[in-house]
Amino acid sequence: MKLSTLQKYILKQCVQAKDKVISKANLERFYTNSKAKPKPKDLVNTITKSVERLIKKELVIGYGWKTPHKWFIRQVKLTPKGAKIARRLLGVQQKLPLKNK
Repeated sequence: MKLSTLQKYILKQCVQAKDKVISKANLERFYTNSKAKPKPKDLVNTITKSVERLIKKELVIGYGWKTPHKWFIRQVKLTPKGAKIARRLLGVQQKLPLKNK
């Protein structure tokens, strides 16, 4: 499954959170270290689109409210499927070549 760098960042942040829930406002930190800073309106749009795509892939659950025209997502929670992929993104510990007798 292909994931963008922003989507990988979202999954990693959710795994490291205490209760696997993170607010969408915290995801803006992704752009603090980047060279090209997008405009504030574009920043919110890209984060929202990435979160919606992760919801479609069933990796996260979005909490918020719905208007007749649009969803407003305030928080993101990791699903078990998303946790599995996020753990794989963090890396796998190497096994030692021990021989059992």
